[in-house]
Amino acid sequence: MHFGLCSSRILCVRVCAVSFLRVCRLKTTLSMPKRAKKNEEAVEGETGNGAEPAKKEKKGKEPEAPILYEDPPDKTSSKDGRASNMKITSWNVDGLRAWVKKKGLDWVRKEDPDVLCLQETKCAEKALPSEITDMPEYPHKYWAGSEEKEGYSGVAMLCKTEPLSVTYGIAYVPNASRGLVRLDYRKTWDVDFRAYLSVLDQRKPLVLCGDLNVAHQEIDLKNPKGNRKNAGFTPEEREGFTKLLEAGFTDSFRELYPEQANAYTFWTYMMNARAKNVGWRLDYFLLSSALLPGLCDSKIRNTAMGSDHCPITLYLAV
Repeated sequence: MHFGLCSSRILCVRVCAVSFLRVCRLKTTLSMPKRAKKNEEAVEGETGNGAEPAKKEKKGKEPEAPILYEDPPDKTSSKDGRASNMKITSWNVDGLRAWVKKKGLDWVRKEDPDVLCLQETKCAEKALPSEITDMPEYPHKYWAGSEEKEGYSGVAMLCKTEPLSVTYGIAYVPNASRGLVRLDYRKTWDVDFRAYLSVLDQRKPLVLCGDLNVAHQEIDLKNPKGNRKNAGFTPEEREGFTKLLEAGFTDSFRELYPEQANAYTFWTYMMNARAKNVGWRLDYFLLSSALLPGLCDSKIRNTAMGSDHCPITLYLAV
C-alpha cells in the first residue's frame, strides 16, 4: 500500500512506501495488493534458515559468543539542523493476531510513530482483533489482504493524520523461493516495481519501507558465503536492489551507518538464531533523493520481540 503526506508519499506492499509533503496536509496514497500470494519464508539457506549448516564443535572448544547489535541513541535532527517532525515505523509482524497476543501493540504505543506500516498481517479484515481496530491513537487505519485465501500475506497502515488519498493494487514483493523457482519472476517484478516507483518519484518524493526480501551487501547478513545461491542473497536479487538505488533512492540505514555490521532485522525461528544474532537485514527505509537533507535517523529496534522480524523506525524532517 502507499500513502502520501503533503509533499511526499508512503508506499506499503510487504513493503511500505511513503511519499512526503508536509505533516500538516498528509497526502497519502496507500497501495495495497488486490491479490496477495501466500507469503513464503523470507529467506532460505542450506539449513532452511538462510544460515550455513551448523558445524560440530571440537571437543574442549568453547562456542564463540554472539556478536550483538546495540541500537544507538536516536538522532532527532537532520544534518542541516532541522528537528524531526515525522516518525514512521515498519514491522513485518508474521501474523497480526499472534503479534497482538505477544504484546506487539504495547511496544507500538511506547514507540509512538506517526505512521505504522505492517506486513505479513495474515488476517482478513473481518477477523482483525479489536485491540488494533479500536486503537484511538491511530484514527485512520487501512488494511489489505488476500481476498481468496485467508491467512496469506497482507499489509496495513495506521496513521495519526488522515491521508489525502489511498490507493490499492500494488503486488506483494515476491520471494525467489526454495530452489530459486521464482527467481525469474522476482527479476521481472524488480524491473516493473522500479519503473513504478520512478513514476511516483517524479510526482513527489517518497519513502519505501518494509520487507524487501533481499540482503543487499555481505555486511547485511551473518553468513554471506553460504547463501550466495539462496533466496534473498542471489546476485540477481542484489543487482535488482542496486539498480533501485541507482534509480534515485537511498538506503537510509546505510547512508547513516555505512560500516555497521551485525545489524539485522530477520532471524529464523530455528537453531536459536536470534539469540546468536545469525540474521539478515531484509527490512528497509528507502528515500527519494529530495528527502535526504531531512534524514535524521534510521533505527533497527532489534530488542523488540513478537515476530521473526524486528521493527525499524525512520525519523525525518519534512
